[in-house]
Amino acid sequence: MGAAESSCEPAEGLRQDSAAAPGPLKILGLVAKGSFGTVLKVLDCGQEKVFAVKVLPKMEVLRRDSLKQCKEEVSIQKQVRHPFVHCLGDSWQGQRHLFIMCTYCSTGDLYRLWKSVGHFAEAVIRLFATELVLVLGYLHNVGIVHRDVKMENILLDERGHLKLTDFGLARHLPWGKRAYTICGTLQYMAPEVLSGGPYAHSADWWSMGVLLFALANGKFPVAPEKDHMAMLESVKRCTFCIPSTLSLGLRLLLSELLCQDPQRRLRYLHHFRGHLFFRGMTFDAEMLQKQPVDFVLGWRRVKETTPDSAAFSDFDCDLGVPMSQPWPG
Repeated sequence: MGAAESSCEPAEGLRQDSAAAPGPLKILGLVAKGSFGTVLKVLDCGQEKVFAVKVLPKMEVLRRDSLKQCKEEVSIQKQVRHPFVHCLGDSWQGQRHLFIMCTYCSTGDLYRLWKSVGHFAEAVIRLFATELVLVLGYLHNVGIVHRDVKMENILLDERGHLKLTDFGLARHLPWGKRAYTICGTLQYMAPEVLSGGPYAHSADWWSMGVLLFALANGKFPVAPEKDHMAMLESVKRCTFCIPSTLSLGLRLLLSELLCQDPQRRLRYLHHFRGHLFFRGMTFDAEMLQKQPVDFVLGWRRVKETTPDSAAFSDFDCDLGVPMSQPWPG
């Protein structure tokens, strides 16, 4: 089924069993394509509402021995409810694919914005950092570590606020427990993750530090390497030269997040609340959401006048088979 089709015919894997969203769904376009799965933009004809659907080939899931992690992803997204989390809509399976549906964020992601503008003013960084602190603090408090905090996994809603997405590497990790799996995106991975653990929730704060460094400076603190061992050596050697042109508050924040020792890394909400960089900021999510982010909305208006370079071609996702099932089963 291509984006040009005008009908809303049911498609296997794109028909839900949930009474809240009966479908059928029509594929409108391609949102993103990664090494593991594809994200499609779809129209729910029953609700007349647009969603994003993550499509995971079952063969690839089995090849990577990732079924447990896929179930964990759905379990976590069903559990979490936060203003700055990209909410789960539904999940189901076809003969050859697993499907995870979420709300659709039309503005795009933080990476596209960053690549477009180069670097951000500190006022914008302060707002985004506050929203990230709130959502990561919430996840950690309920015993979840994200493990893939990066610009591509932060969507921007219609008012310009953040929505943390892609819980494909997230896991339940109660306080006091440790993880050992080397996973994430190399340039954002904390040294304790790169070395194979043990690590805990503090690894997410390192990733946030890398992200904020890039937003402020237009480049990452450490260049990418070919594998995690080379990346670990680069991270250990790097002194993270933070430009003196940044404010004292932001320089302090970056140095405290990009701390090699996870026990000394900034990681508690009350520390962020009292930090020099966040002086004058509210840490109330509902209050933050009331004010649109003009910087993002201005970029969105410019983007809407520019043709999208990501062409959509027909996507084979079990379109001919008439039955779908909820999952995980």
